Amino acid sequence: MLKTTLIAHASMLIQSNKTTILTDPVWFDYLWEEVNVLCPSIDLDLKKIPPIDVLNISHRHQDHFDVRTLAYLARSSSVLKPDATILAPNDDIIIDVLKELNYKNIVIVEDFKSISIGDVTLTPTPSLNEGDYFPEHGLLVNDGEVTIWNQVDTVVSPEIISYINKLYGRLDFSHSRFLPLLEGNFTHHKTLAIPFEEYSSFLKVAGALKPKFIVPGSAAFRYRDELDFLNRYSFPTTPEQFLADLEEFCPDIKTSTFNSGDIAFISKEGVRIDKQSSDFVRILDDDSNKIIFKPVMEVTPIISIASDSESNSKEMQIIEEFIEGTYLEKLTACDKFDGWRHWQTLYQLEVFDSNGDSKTWNIDFRDKKLRADKKNPGKINLYEGIAASDFVKLINGSTSWDFVGLSGNYRTFSNIYRVGLGTFEFFPIDRPFPLPLLQVFPSNREMDRNKYMKDVLRWKDKA
Repeated sequence: MLKTTLIAHASMLIQSNKTTILTDPVWFDYLWEEVNVLCPSIDLDLKKIPPIDVLNISHRHQDHFDVRTLAYLARSSSVLKPDATILAPNDDIIIDVLKELNYKNIVIVEDFKSISIGDVTLTPTPSLNEGDYFPEHGLLVNDGEVTIWNQVDTVVSPEIISYINKLYGRLDFSHSRFLPLLEGNFTHHKTLAIPFEEYSSFLKVAGALKPKFIVPGSAAFRYRDELDFLNRYSFPTTPEQFLADLEEFCPDIKTSTFNSGDIAFISKEGVRIDKQSSDFVRILDDDSNKIIFKPVMEVTPIISIASDSESNSKEMQIIEEFIEGTYLEKLTACDKFDGWRHWQTLYQLEVFDSNGDSKTWNIDFRDKKLRADKKNPGKINLYEGIAASDFVKLINGSTSWDFVGLSGNYRTFSNIYRVGLGTFEFFPIDRPFPLPLLQVFPSNREMDRNKYMKDVLRWKDKA
């Protein structure tokens, strides 16, 4: 028999007779660049968590790879056993962070390469996710009697599903993807509707895998405090709706909701879920009513977080000097420059201060020499708006697009077309048009590494 306890979001405790496995621990608010909080909120008694034999990290998203929680675990003498095995994907940033936090016995996992620890066999499953450049894995757990699968965020094909079934036959229990997140769609002026192809793929995966029992997995968080308005733009379905749809799509599969503090007992006789029965974690406040998809509601304006008028003035001065100097030079030297010129791009960059006031700089890429004009051109077909505080942090290299792009204090849109003699052509709407700020401050491996190492410095000795 296997026993699974949901701690929070994608963090689970999986227990066999002799082995305890912890997955993707994210236990503290705030999370993911301090943009999100756990939802529902939890009451977690850290002293009562059973000693861990295996720590499994699925991939390098901050809602699965949380430096603060990992720093706590590394310093705790009661949670991780001294000889605990750390399973991680072949990701140099994850490995470097774990080593900086003094983790030992790190094992790099490979697709479908099984690992035997104690009385369980652990098999990482692959992902075909093309949206990220780093690897990620799901996880099969078998104790010789039953098999469970945690899909996590992985994208799988019929071939992958077929191989899983070849390994273990019909699975006994599965944590399934259910929510196509729209994070960033508001920021980038993309469609704010449930992506039917992606959502239906979750049902199709469940139907093809056809485990005996499914619970919705992950996606137990929301936007915090002043970012609350984004909760109406980012989560287009709920666990309950997914289960209702799955009942229609594949009624042979038994299902249940699965919340923090719930325990699933999985045996050959079936699955029993005991609600709120954990002795170390429970729901503190079920505030999931704050997540409701209504992408037509009022939004919060962009505003800087400068602490006083002097800081506000200093930020705007730094930005003005940067835009009218270095920024123009970098745009002119950018390999996207010819594309901006070809598409007759009229670009506006708007920067908002802590009072909600703004300054605009307009750049006409048709000009022989670029200049930043403060006079409104009347037409804008490429726009970026950003809070002054975030812009200064980009200039200083002290933030990442994970925060700037998800916090609602950066927004963009484009209407790219080109007119010639008797001709009209437009840029394909299903392709991303190059954004000047993202070209000058690229979201790359270096930015990602700096983001995690900053968290290591912050939490390593404070956890």
